[in-house]
Amino acid sequence: MKNNIKPKVTLIGAGPGDPDLITVKGVKALKNADVVLYDALVNRELLTYAPTAKLIFVGKKKGLHSYSQDEINELIVKSSFEYRNAVRLKGGDPFIFGRGSEEIDYIESFGIETEVISGISSSMAVPASQGISLTKRGVSESFWVITGTTSERKLSTDVYLAAQSTATVVILMGMSKLSKIVSIFKKFNKNELPTAIIQNGTTKNEKLALGTISTIEEVVAQKQLSSPAIIVIGEVVKESSKLRSFYESLNLVENQF
Repeated sequence: MKNNIKPKVTLIGAGPGDPDLITVKGVKALKNADVVLYDALVNRELLTYAPTAKLIFVGKKKGLHSYSQDEINELIVKSSFEYRNAVRLKGGDPFIFGRGSEEIDYIESFGIETEVISGISSSMAVPASQGISLTKRGVSESFWVITGTTSERKLSTDVYLAAQSTATVVILMGMSKLSKIVSIFKKFNKNELPTAIIQNGTTKNEKLALGTISTIEEVVAQKQLSSPAIIVIGEVVKESSKLRSFYESLNLVENQF
């Protein structure tokens, strides 16, 4: 153990992609890190805040896992004992579909001190970057944030419940299940519900697909969108000042028939 000082692990949310959207507290923790274990969705520019730290990539992408979750847990513990001050850097907020609590539970089972520094969740920040307010008086009184892929690699059954509500629905990790999501909303007669899909939100590589439940699959195919992307479904999408003109023109076309 380095200098006989007890190890510590700080779990930091890196935010949705724009490196400026990490918290000041997160930056301070990175500057003090001896080792940083970072994920695939973390903007690499953030690593410059830890110039002397050992950098370990432990990212997971669809079909490409450098480490299993169990291996990541073990590596975090090993690194904290070896380097003393370890930072676990995860995209978005680590406690929103980021397995952050699982990692903390495992780390603390070894008697290691932990600290959590929340990040700005992509589920809210990415829609906001397009002017989409997840709640709006008179339009949406609540919102759902749902994983598109559960630990069993299935679509969450909560989507069925959300599709029956008037709430805004935000689906993370759902691109591979888009056809099924669309079919569920169609089942509840939501064909004309405004829908936006934002790939690589808040970054220079951001791509946007706009449409309705009945058209969004075609738009995604035309624009060749893929993961990582966030699906936003609800009336608030057309309320965005940035997107309103698109939906106004859509309504004008519909009114001609």
